[in-house]
Amino acid sequence: MATKQLGNLLNPSNGGDLSDIVRRARDMGELTQLLARALPEEHAQGLVAANVRDGGELVVIAATSAWASRLRYEADALLNAAQEAGIKAHTCRIRVSQG
Repeated sequence: MATKQLGNLLNPSNGGDLSDIVRRARDMGELTQLLARALPEEHAQGLVAANVRDGGELVVIAATSAWASRLRYEADALLNAAQEAGIKAHTCRIRVSQG
């Protein structure tokens, strides 16, 4: 596959085949960074990723079960940060990374 064709597949502004996936990954990365900034610095390192499900559930992925326990204490702060950014989330669930 030519380089130009691959670029078209990955470019979200071209509506390429993978554009929705690329856009979603970018949105999740931005949300993760936003939430990390809302946490105390020592807790932010335990945050791996974040997503909002269609039902308004904020899902935060923690690096380990120990980090998940710590982040559960910050669930209200995470939810408030998401809501202040205009995200329509009403619950927060902390999960442990599978990888």
